[in-house]
Amino acid sequence: MSIKDEDMVFEVQHLEETKSWIQNQIENISMDDKKLKSGIDNLRKQLKGKYNEELETKEKLYNITHQNLEKYMESFEQPYFGRINFREYKRDEESFYIGKFGLGDIRDGDEKVIDWRSPLADLYYSGTFGDAFYRAPMGIVSGKLSLKRKFLIRNSELKDAFDDGINDIMLRSSDEKGNSLTDEFLKINLEESISTKLKDVVATIQKEQNDIIRTEKNISLIVQGSAGSGKTTVALHRLAYLLYKYKDKLEGKNILVIAPNELFLDYISEVLPDLGVSDVKQSTFEQISMNILGIKNKILTKDKKLSYLVEESDIENKSLVIKSSSLKGSILYKSFLDGYIKYMEEQDSNIDDIKVDNYIMFKQDEIKRLYLKDMINFPINRRKDEIKRYFKLKIDDKIKFIMDKVDFSYAYLVSRIKSAMEDGEERRKKLREIYSERDDKKKRVCIDAKKSFEVYFDTWKGVSTESKYSDFLNSDYMFKKFVDGKVSKDAWNFIRDEFNKNAKENIIDSDDLASLLYLKFKIEGISEKFKYKHIVIDEAQDYSEFQFSVFREMAYNNSMTIVGDIGQEIYYYKGISNWESLTENVFKENFKYVGLSKSYRSTIEIMEFANRVLKLQKNNLKPAVPILRHGEKPEIFKFKTNRDFAQRLDEIVFKVKHNNKKSIAVIGRNYKQCKKIKDYLRKYSNYDWRLIKENDKNLELDCIIIPSYMTKGLEFDCSVIYNCNEENYVNNELDKKILYVALTRALHFEFIFYSGNISNLIMNDK
Repeated sequence: MSIKDEDMVFEVQHLEETKSWIQNQIENISMDDKKLKSGIDNLRKQLKGKYNEELETKEKLYNITHQNLEKYMESFEQPYFGRINFREYKRDEESFYIGKFGLGDIRDGDEKVIDWRSPLADLYYSGTFGDAFYRAPMGIVSGKLSLKRKFLIRNSELKDAFDDGINDIMLRSSDEKGNSLTDEFLKINLEESISTKLKDVVATIQKEQNDIIRTEKNISLIVQGSAGSGKTTVALHRLAYLLYKYKDKLEGKNILVIAPNELFLDYISEVLPDLGVSDVKQSTFEQISMNILGIKNKILTKDKKLSYLVEESDIENKSLVIKSSSLKGSILYKSFLDGYIKYMEEQDSNIDDIKVDNYIMFKQDEIKRLYLKDMINFPINRRKDEIKRYFKLKIDDKIKFIMDKVDFSYAYLVSRIKSAMEDGEERRKKLREIYSERDDKKKRVCIDAKKSFEVYFDTWKGVSTESKYSDFLNSDYMFKKFVDGKVSKDAWNFIRDEFNKNAKENIIDSDDLASLLYLKFKIEGISEKFKYKHIVIDEAQDYSEFQFSVFREMAYNNSMTIVGDIGQEIYYYKGISNWESLTENVFKENFKYVGLSKSYRSTIEIMEFANRVLKLQKNNLKPAVPILRHGEKPEIFKFKTNRDFAQRLDEIVFKVKHNNKKSIAVIGRNYKQCKKIKDYLRKYSNYDWRLIKENDKNLELDCIIIPSYMTKGLEFDCSVIYNCNEENYVNNELDKKILYVALTRALHFEFIFYSGNISNLIMNDK
């Protein structure tokens, strides 16, 4: 509810005072900023490119000061978005203003605005009125929460303010009866038109989202989020929270975000910088894999394969492709490679003693024990390096022991000569020869011992992974030893032949990347450059269990945020069909599963329409619960010609723009169909339409044509589903998935077109 007039007057005045204070801070920091910059420039001129410790220190200080300046400048337009009144036990009540950034006086350190990630700010998101507490670094802080106020600030002006009710806001869908409070603040924010980038939502984070964001770091957090539940935004805000909480141990460069494609990377590209987070590595699985493997082959991407499966009419070949992808992403396939790695280890352990001049320095049994047991958790090549390093610490003692043996053997020989020969020149000559021979041998053994040691490890060199996967696929012995009886020979031959064909054309199937990475990790290890303290995996349902096994190898302490929606699993032939299987086969322990079922993206009418298709899927997911906003029901139009379609589409564009919305997406089933739509609209539409391609890196949303499978994670003011007839969308799991994805992209308006007979997936009775 909006606040009282006298409260509004106070808050308007407080905002003006805060802005004036921020402006003063900006002026003070700018002076320091300019002085530092000038000092650095002068020092650089004097040094003429030479290294200087003073320069390095000043540059670091300047970076900190300049980032601080940017933070205050960005905060001027909207210093804060919320306020709480909290009385800590045995203290007076205080008011705290919550903003995107913590803002303190640079002179006296007095904090004017509390960072949204701070422990105290948790009360704003999750606290209930009355007795409340938050977890601070020193322990639990208890007290009473008496106010939660939300501010609608636009263009530096306070437009409105809202107080929460006596208890938590109850967000209800349209079919719930009774008097319910409505979160007007959230509703206003949701009704705004979207931009070409995903934005931060620190002002509208909900309690269930806040709980996920503030989950501890060293755990695999799995979030099943319905379409429009904000799971991507929550995952990225979680990164900002972790970097704030663990700022002494965690930096942006320690974090990896895995996204489905480059278009999606562009869409989310501004969220973290907007939150003051920099240097986070953002990549697709294909990109990071090629980087780690150090290869530049062409990639047969998952989207190209999906497009093939959507369009292919050869049922037999299509079935083999599906079986191949499914197998290569499975834990069973990983077990084949584990067996292969064990076989390599056994073959590689056929080794001898390390000797010098028939003296044993290190016994074969000890080397085997270290290689096959004590250091089994190290990658194969690393084990050899560790064994060599370990033996190097002992080699001088081993050489000394051999020297003692040489001395002993010659001492025995000297004793025999002394007892057998009379003292005289001949005996002394003989003894000199023996002593000389002994000394020569000791010198030679000392030199040869270290040479033999190096030659041994050079000979027992590291295994090269470049050809190992190919060797595995092309070996009949490996098939019989590890695969036979579990996979048919025909299916295996198809996998082998496809790999060999691709290799000749310098192509790598993205389905083979997990295997190549796994072998590299187990044989060569992982470079520190590609080990991360936290990994975020978005659209997680589209990755295989084997791929998740690879991700685990790359994450310290199992620290991951995994967000996805089984209902949108369009790569059904290899992705995650249920989270239980993933936790049982990959994570097993140290994981947490959370569900997000509320949908904030679309209107109630749009989500209820999309939920018809979700209910037809075999995953038993509960339908998403739409929140707050009512709008027009999705409209269904039948068209006879593409000229008719284009004319009606132009009317829709006019309507959307007339409602101050701008992003309109025509969604085709696949890329081939989208190219045809582009041709139709070029001829018949009065608007310019851009066709989105798989390798596009920049997203402009005004008027686009996009394949259904590329819309995941994206959202539009208006979605137009092209030709949703019984031929394009049939009753199978793939079509149920891609249609559900397409139907859940719209925020405000949705239109479904068809020619002939409409798809049964739309006109079902469920």
